[in-house]
Amino acid sequence: MPIPTSTSVVESAVIKAPLSQVWHLIKLQNFANFWSALKSSQWVKGTSDETDVVQWTFKDGTQLEVKQEEHSTINHYITYSVITAKPELSYSSVLSTIRCYAVTSGELEGSTFVEWTGNFSSDADAGVIQDAKFKRRDALADLAKAATKK
Repeated sequence: MPIPTSTSVVESAVIKAPLSQVWHLIKLQNFANFWSALKSSQWVKGTSDETDVVQWTFKDGTQLEVKQEEHSTINHYITYSVITAKPELSYSSVLSTIRCYAVTSGELEGSTFVEWTGNFSSDADAGVIQDAKFKRRDALADLAKAATKK
């Protein structure tokens, strides 16, 4: 019997770099520039002019096509969904959002708070949620390294 589990994940980090430096890195087609799990990230050709689709190829051979669903340079967030996967995913869907906030006071003033959420379909099991949690943690650590490079 499957273990009942939440179908969402939220990971966050404070990155000791200004919002402008962090936000500049968060473009689906450029994730391979900071996320060490990715071998490449590139535009998918042949999609409509109104659709932004990027293929992420992971170092383990997994390929995901992710579609940008929403993007705000004013509110500093990007939302994307996985539309195809090789090998096939064990769940129906996931919608993820990365949000950045400027830290405006306190000892970390000038830093950026980054939150990366994922909302999975109800057929995602506990293993999927745990995997998403750790992948996001690793990616946020990689983002911090990239954003603070001199």
